[in-house]
Amino acid sequence: MARVPKAALATVAAVVLSVVLAPPPAHATPPNIPSYSTAVSRLNSLSVAAESHQSSYSRDLFPHWITITGACNTREQVLKRDGSNVVVNSSCYPTSGSWYSPYDGVTRTNPADISVDHVVPLAEAWRSGAWAWSTSRRRTYANDLGGPELWAVTGSVNSSKGDRDPAAWKPPRTAFHCTYARAWIQVKWYYGMSVNSAEKSALGTMLNSC
Repeated sequence: MARVPKAALATVAAVVLSVVLAPPPAHATPPNIPSYSTAVSRLNSLSVAAESHQSSYSRDLFPHWITITGACNTREQVLKRDGSNVVVNSSCYPTSGSWYSPYDGVTRTNPADISVDHVVPLAEAWRSGAWAWSTSRRRTYANDLGGPELWAVTGSVNSSKGDRDPAAWKPPRTAFHCTYARAWIQVKWYYGMSVNSAEKSALGTMLNSC
């Protein structure tokens, strides 16, 4: 049996070690997610108030999805931003690609299985102050690509969330709770929305996992 040179063994060991120690692939995320310390500060600055005006809510009060560029609307822009190897047709609809859903850790290759979630749901925004906004401001909110409001997630996890806040629903993937709380807080802070006491407590608990 031929002997393998020590140098060759060292090279193989280095390669194996690099494979074992390589971090998992990074996934695209929406922009402007605050740091832990910033999120804590912004959570503490939010007004605490009971939700209101639920009976007058309508999804139509938040016009979306709007055209962003060319043939691409907001939803399609998020699918392109958050997916891997995304190819779109002339109408900007994805024909191939893959999408990792951070809420539940699931990857899908069929865009029809992916929903674009408003991290702070439209109905929740309405109850937290958006009832007093202009239609223009609600349109901006519903199509906001500049902050961590829109996330590409599996349709099933989006449906399970509905319009509930973190006191009533959290992503099933607990490793994402820190990021989810920071994103939620940023959106509420940026748009000047209120939180109720149970919601604020739940967000504080989620930040403790950071």
